[in-house]
Amino acid sequence: MDILSEIVANKRKEVASCKELYPTKLLEKSIFFEGQPVSLKKYLKREDKSGVIAEIKRKSPSKGEMNKHVSVERTSIGYMQAGASGLSVLTDKKYFGGDPEDLKVARSFNFCPILRKDFMIDEYQVIEAKSLGADVILLIAAVLNKSEIEKLGSLAQSLGMEVLLEVHNQGELEGSITDKVDLIGVNNRNLKTFETDVRVSRDLASMIPSDFVKVSESGIANPATIKDLKMYGYQGFLIGETFMQISRPEKAAKEFIRSLNQLTPNPSLPREGNN
Repeated sequence: MDILSEIVANKRKEVASCKELYPTKLLEKSIFFEGQPVSLKKYLKREDKSGVIAEIKRKSPSKGEMNKHVSVERTSIGYMQAGASGLSVLTDKKYFGGDPEDLKVARSFNFCPILRKDFMIDEYQVIEAKSLGADVILLIAAVLNKSEIEKLGSLAQSLGMEVLLEVHNQGELEGSITDKVDLIGVNNRNLKTFETDVRVSRDLASMIPSDFVKVSESGIANPATIKDLKMYGYQGFLIGETFMQISRPEKAAKEFIRSLNQLTPNPSLPREGNN
């Protein structure tokens, strides 16, 4: 069993347990459930933002522990002050050290798009995401078939949320595109080997229909990479490990985005040194 299959098998057990402990009727009573989600698509298109979706995760199967004691409050606020276009919050406990409560904390302190990053396999998790305050959910083509993507995506959209579909290759992309998703993310990391290669985003760019916002995920460690990917039509750039391997991720994000703004100056932003 590869790591992805192991994660999904564990997730099925986890979801079954959560259903017993927290019925959907209880989730729907959350103070966040009736809130109006914020559009990630709109934030990624804003000229005064960087396009960076800054992630909070404590560990990963490939890197192990990265930032075990990170402050979600301080980091999420710092990310947005740095100019990020949105937040990504890992909620998987066993493999990524996350917690659903992390998303609640991020939501409580930020008015911005927040992606629930997890392995979504059940409609229960979509309702749970809304109850936590998520604006966007992630659906992974390597885990779901097209009918499952449509079912989960349709439910998310009916609740006002957007859907980021993650693909890794041409076969996944062609076999999973549907109007039940809003953004298409190309993961440059092979989920079976955990190797990263940004060329995956370049290779798939022209195959993604123009009515979807393109997001490149993983392996982005240099602002020059974003400058290059923008030429391929990407508007979103999900970055986690580059920031999280630093003790103060928000400071790493601030420096990264500052360098990005210098590399790709935006006329809508004030230049340094100007009054």
